[in-house]
Amino acid sequence: MERLYLFDTTLRDGQQTQGVQFSTAEKIRIARALDDLGVDYIEGGWPGANPTDSLFFAEAPQTRATMTAFGMTKRVGRSAANDDVLAAVLDAGTPAVCLVGKSHEFHVTTALGVSLEENRAAIAESFAHVTAKGREALFDAEHFFDGYKANPAYAISCLQAALDAGARWLVLCDTNGGTLPAEVHRIVTEVIAQGIPGDRLGIHCHDDTGHAVANSLAAVDAGVRQIQGTLNGLGERCGNANLTTIIPTLLLKDPYRSRYLTGVTAEGLRGLLRDSRMLDDILNRVPARQAAYVGASAFAHKAGLHASAILKNPTTYEHVDPALVGNERVIPMSNQAGQSNLRTRLAQAGIEVPPGDPRLGSILDLVKEREDQGYAYDGAQASFELLARRELGQLPAFFEVLRYRVTVERRKSASHGTVTISEAVVVVKIGDQVMMSVSDSASETKDDNGPVNALSKALAKDLGPYQGVIDDMNLVDFKVRITGDGTDAVTRVIIDSEDGEGRRWSTVGVSANIVDASFEALLDAITWKLVRDAA
Repeated sequence: MERLYLFDTTLRDGQQTQGVQFSTAEKIRIARALDDLGVDYIEGGWPGANPTDSLFFAEAPQTRATMTAFGMTKRVGRSAANDDVLAAVLDAGTPAVCLVGKSHEFHVTTALGVSLEENRAAIAESFAHVTAKGREALFDAEHFFDGYKANPAYAISCLQAALDAGARWLVLCDTNGGTLPAEVHRIVTEVIAQGIPGDRLGIHCHDDTGHAVANSLAAVDAGVRQIQGTLNGLGERCGNANLTTIIPTLLLKDPYRSRYLTGVTAEGLRGLLRDSRMLDDILNRVPARQAAYVGASAFAHKAGLHASAILKNPTTYEHVDPALVGNERVIPMSNQAGQSNLRTRLAQAGIEVPPGDPRLGSILDLVKEREDQGYAYDGAQASFELLARRELGQLPAFFEVLRYRVTVERRKSASHGTVTISEAVVVVKIGDQVMMSVSDSASETKDDNGPVNALSKALAKDLGPYQGVIDDMNLVDFKVRITGDGTDAVTRVIIDSEDGEGRRWSTVGVSANIVDASFEALLDAITWKLVRDAA
């Protein structure tokens, strides 16, 4: 079995995503997660390009993975030893250095405005300087595929210049993301045939045609032995090759799992979903539900025919075991469901109901009736579970909400101009004890987070003996949709919650009043957590 090396550039290329800016602490957290996952290289950023990247390298954690600083080849007209940009990269003190350089004649003459020979000499001198400092060197050959199609001899000569100067890796970059898999395979094959060793080649793909993962695998098939990419496919424009898709494919799918070894262990692979969600949490993004392997819908089986087959043998509609990547099978409930879906979904929740039990029909009728009212249980599995438990007489009465009140006030402030503040009062009964909690929606910066936030904080503020169970709960997403029209319109609210163990669950509420619909979903979210952890 041959070794494949994984190079993660989330902290550098991923930060070029529109709207993404990591703090130093966030970069350190991501780097530790990547190291635990088992990647071989972590590209931390471009030291000297911005304060955050420079500070990251000053505080970078100790990792098994090779920490790598990014920069560019020296500028024409000065020596490598006197190039301040190159010096800043080397001063980061990382064991590996990745330098980007031009390999497309059009970019050399137009973007850089230098001769082809001057650019090639700059590549050679830069890598000779880096390797003389005892660093492992990587050459990101920018626009390589476009350059090869325009002038194959010159593109190859740039690779050869870096190789002769001691570069360990020559990374073929599809910088514009417009090359297709068959082209990638053909060009990589030709590069190797012209004397560039495949075990010195890497691939770096952008996803502008949606083929970054396929292009990366095509390059491996043709002979490259390093893959560069990012978690969740972050990257500028349409993103980079998604390591969250590539890694499980390499470990679980033939011919890759039979031919190649990576640094990712089975344990690391089981943490893949957690790492993907961690990155989304840092970015305050909703995870892509239909993402391969790690999406919430990646192993969801809504059709009754599918669910029936899954119950007999999961391989009928699943290409891998979801647990291998830390995911889980979901049998959504909807008005399209049959008893096979229902029994499978109940079994997943730990509820065993024998076939033919008349209560199954009652639950299905109730689901269909409530979906006619605007509920949607295929996206709110936790609310469905509570509905079923209630119908089966298996839902404990943890607490009762006696009343709640929400007020929203807009007023003038001497220091902040016009301000809005939401306040909520919730009165609950636990056993014989009545408790009242009051909270507002002000954030740490004194901004108003709205009436739903105030309600959530008040409801979760004091639940007596259950407080310790819900303290690690967080509301991570809030979706609102108006169903129906005119006087029949109602509001559907779906809330996604998460706890300290990384579990996520979705709940739904429906009402003509958006606050009341939100409160219903909040109640279900807390109740589901109590069923799982306190019952």
